[in-house]
Amino acid sequence: MTDRSASPGGSQVAADAVVLDAKGLRALAHPVRVQVVGLLRKYGPSTATRLAERLGVNSGTASYHLRRLDAAGFVEEDTERGNARERWWRSVHRTTWFNTTDLAEREPEATLAYLQSVAALYSLRAQQTLNGLQTMPRAWRDTLDMSDWALRLTPEETGALHQELKAVITRYRRDGPESAASAPEGAERVAVITYLLPELDASGDTAGTGTTGTETS
Repeated sequence: MTDRSASPGGSQVAADAVVLDAKGLRALAHPVRVQVVGLLRKYGPSTATRLAERLGVNSGTASYHLRRLDAAGFVEEDTERGNARERWWRSVHRTTWFNTTDLAEREPEATLAYLQSVAALYSLRAQQTLNGLQTMPRAWRDTLDMSDWALRLTPEETGALHQELKAVITRYRRDGPESAASAPEGAERVAVITYLLPELDASGDTAGTGTTGTETS
């Protein structure tokens, strides 16, 4: 499961997850805030200054977005680490769930802004990995995969596929700042990013279409 997940209605949500409501969706409808939450979940508590360095923004911008996330309940001050001169922040949740079937209709602009921010972040993470590919150990280079398959499914079949993929992923060890110490030797963070993208063809013309079959390992 990634840091953000679109969940069909009725899916069981983990205890350490947050389900977006209208207020939360509007708070996350900004690319910097999506990245801030992701960084705090990935690396653990941090300060506005350290987050600003990772994001390439000034500390004032990072502080502003942290305050907005705090007001919406996504982050909180880590009082055990902070002091009078420097405030530390931590993520309140491990994952975010977004019920697209209902909330998207009520908040179309915020929904689009949020999902575009998520898509941009996923693209950035893929590019960062590719930028380091040449210096990556061979064993890890051999695990890299970027694939796509074109399927022709009903909405019900697509939902079932989503549940099957989720079941496979959840069998494996979750990553987090606290899990590194107990992970086996050689374990590293591996990002599994999934897309289910309906490509509706109103004309029904399938001529010239087919699987792109992109598979890089």
